[in-house]
Parts: sequence; structure tokens; C-alpha cells
Amino acid sequence: MAKRHDETVVREFSKQAATFGDTRLNVACTRHLARLVEYMEPELDLEDVVLEVAAGTGLVSRALAHRVRHVTALDLTPAMLEQGKREADRDGVTNVTFTRGNAADLPYLSRSFTLVVSRFALHQVADPEAVLREMARVSRPGGALFVQDIIRPEGVTADPDRIERLRDPSHNTLLTRERITELVEAAGAEVKRAETFDYVRPLDPWLEQSHTPDDVAVGIRKELEAELSGGPATGMRPSMVDGELCFTHTNLLVHACAP
Repeated sequence: MAKRHDETVVREFSKQAATFGDTRLNVACTRHLARLVEYMEPELDLEDVVLEVAAGTGLVSRALAHRVRHVTALDLTPAMLEQGKREADRDGVTNVTFTRGNAADLPYLSRSFTLVVSRFALHQVADPEAVLREMARVSRPGGALFVQDIIRPEGVTADPDRIERLRDPSHNTLLTRERITELVEAAGAEVKRAETFDYVRPLDPWLEQSHTPDDVAVGIRKELEAELSGGPATGMRPSMVDGELCFTHTNLLVHACAP
């Protein structure tokens, strides 16, 4: 089952690779990148050897490159890595290595990295527990672990995963803040800080980035519009902002210390 899910991830994210860093389409990954780097700031060191797990095109890796000694950007999707390498070469970034690998079975010896980060991956992978366990394993003792992900918001009873999977079949499950904290601690790491923030996202760029089929996109739009008119809840918390249909994601940032 995990293999089948991984194949779906590769298929879906191969479609998204060329525009993954597009500030118009992928606003979540691009607009709040500086916020993550700022959150990581106290733990960054010029001698750090960093691993970004499920890195996509290595947006985080490339943002950190000038702050650390070396970054490895690991991802399952070759098209994502190839796109990231092209963009790194274009920008003259020479201390990022792009490597294909499975986040749930990292191809590294234990205690190999001083800092490990994963962004927007736990909701996508088949086994988030294994991913966090592997992140802790390859971290040097006392090293920093950082996780950012969209999460299941408190007080929302409708299941947002249904709409998320319609938009992107490789989506797995949104975890709660409490569940991610539990999994980090079960991996042996100690949570030092955690914070959440809401982000209101325009619907159309979100659907365009994932290449959601037109008929499916129309159905998603109708469901969100119906909810605004008093219809069934979708879990997506839709709203109209300046005449544009939007929805809300809750983001979680976690800083933990490796065992």
C-alpha cells in the first residue's frame, strides 16, 4: 500500500514540478518561506550540515544554503529534484546536493546531520511516524529538528481530507497539532517550541498548481460556494476575499531537539 501511495506522489508531483516555485500558484510554499527560516534562525550555524526531507524542489534547502555549510535536498520525485537543481544552478547555489530517496527509509547512516527539516510533507506521506523516526535517527545528538505542515484545525468537525484528495490524489491525512507532537516525541525528540497560524488561500491558484481536472475543480468550487450559502461543511473554511473564493489552511511549526 505504501508503494502504491509513493507512486501516486511521484505521478502528481511530477506534474507540479515546473511551477512549484511559482509565487502566483504555489503561494503557501513561497510566501511563508521566510517565516520558516526566521523560526529556524536561533538554531542555524555556518557549520551546519542540513538535510531537507521530502524537499520537493528544495525551496527550503536553497533558502538555507548561504547560512550553513551544506544542505542535502532529498525527495522521491525525480522531476522535482531536476527542477530544483536547475534553479540552484541558475542562482549560483553550489552547496546543495539533490538526492532521490524515500523519507520513510533515509539512505544515510545514523547521526549524519546537525539539522533536519521537513516542510509540508507529513500530510502527504503514507507513514508520517516512520518519517519522523528516520529524521530523528539521522540527526546528531542534540541537533535541531524542524517540521512545518498543514494540520487538521481545532473545532472543525467536517473532514477536509476529502476535498484535499479530490484536488490532489496523493494527499494522505491531515494530522492534528497534538498528533504531530506525539509522533515527534515517540521518535525520541524533545519538542522545544510549537506555534500555529492560519493562512487564507485563493482557491483557483491552488487548483491550477495541482493540475486538478476541470470537472473536479468545478465540483470543489461548487461545494465551497454551497457552504458559504449555508450548505454542508467541507472542513475547508471557505470565505470571499475581495470577490475571490478562498479557503483556510492552518499551519504548524515545530522545533524539536534530537535524542
